[in-house]
Amino acid sequence: QVQLVESGGGLVQAGGSLRLSCAASGRTFTSPTMAWFRQAPGKEREFVAGISRSGGSTKTADSVKGRFTVSRDNAKNTMYLQMNSLKPEDTAVYYCAQSAYASVLTGLNNYDYWGQGTQVTVSS
Repeated sequence: QVQLVESGGGLVQAGGSLRLSCAASGRTFTSPTMAWFRQAPGKEREFVAGISRSGGSTKTADSVKGRFTVSRDNAKNTMYLQMNSLKPEDTAVYYCAQSAYASVLTGLNNYDYWGQGTQVTVSS
């Protein structure tokens, strides 16, 4: 079993920055793929960014490209999401997830384990 715990969310003004962390415990962290998803009120959960086991392959949603950066530190069993130039439309609960696939996939059903989420609120 894998436990994923997100942290780093909060309230920030538009244009500001936040860094989210996802700490993994339980089974080995060196699973092939980790990713961030988000869900805004009344909307479906959507892919934000993902990273392969080595960190050599990443994928970022068009809506956050150039502003968000995903990274991971396997020695610390932790994945990060650096969020810059935040916009009110980035407001959502952010979830981290783990997949057994080697490729960075964007579909929710490709991910087996999920964290409980951390709230990010961007004020205008």
